[in-house]
Amino acid sequence: MSYDLLTMGRISVDIYPNDVGVGLADVTSFGKYLGGSPSNVAVACARHGHRTSVITRTGQDPFGEYLHRELARYNVDDSFVSAVADLQTPVTFCAIKPPEDFPLYFYGRFPTAPDLQIRAEDLNLEAVESAKIFWSTVTGLCQEPSRSAQLSAHEHRSRERLAPGQYTVLDLDYRPMFWSSADDAGAQVKKLLPHINVAIGNREECAVAVGDGSAEEQADRLLDAGVTLAVVKMGSAGVLAKTAEETVISEPVAVETVNGLGAGDSFGGAFCHGLLSEWPLQNTLDFANVAGAIVASRLACSEDMPTSEEVHALLAGGGRGFLA
Repeated sequence: MSYDLLTMGRISVDIYPNDVGVGLADVTSFGKYLGGSPSNVAVACARHGHRTSVITRTGQDPFGEYLHRELARYNVDDSFVSAVADLQTPVTFCAIKPPEDFPLYFYGRFPTAPDLQIRAEDLNLEAVESAKIFWSTVTGLCQEPSRSAQLSAHEHRSRERLAPGQYTVLDLDYRPMFWSSADDAGAQVKKLLPHINVAIGNREECAVAVGDGSAEEQADRLLDAGVTLAVVKMGSAGVLAKTAEETVISEPVAVETVNGLGAGDSFGGAFCHGLLSEWPLQNTLDFANVAGAIVASRLACSEDMPTSEEVHALLAGGGRGFLA
């Protein structure tokens, strides 16, 4: 069956403190959630009513069983989630010290992780080719065999063969701890850019991909690389999206930040919803921007992804509402 959104890459168990504003050494209790950016994006898009799935791998352990169960609970198909017998499911701890301090501590990802053991020969290329949106991240390029698997998927889903309404998205999601250098990451991104038509990242991530500069300059360089839609997150200045025909900006959304870690994934799932709904670019960007802000105002990531109704309510309250 074809999917509205098929993502590929990281999955983990997120362990978030129930005690906000203190370091991990002082936390007394935690909550357990599904995590990993591509998996969260699939959850976020499913929350808006779309058929989604994720290509990833877990350990063959109780945490892996938990992630299968959570994907099903969030209505994300787990047909392409398999276990690696000799590796453990990764666990990610974070401290929550708003408004801007959310340090992450990765366990079970070094020297490798199950989701970095996705192999090209195991991919369901028919599912990759037929999905309306195929989404992958730069983190999936940091190590073999995941790197070759991701490149194989993108080569098979050539942007020249995409049907109208199909999108291939690269989340520029650069995490320095997974790379020997930014130059190494940038070299791998350049191999993938010829195969995608949508790129999404913040200013620092775009700098890894196409060099430093203003948000508009970075968007132009992504367009020059063949991307047809470039999205550059500008922090307190909002979000810019650019195509060959138009440039739009979504102004920042004022919320009280509780945990900023899931905002980008909520943005991604909501942005996919806008693309699938064939909205004008301004509406899509505003919807995604507000969806990200909602999650930033909440504690968890996957568990706190907003519904479409919640996003539209906040949009209307801010004077940017539109009819879906």
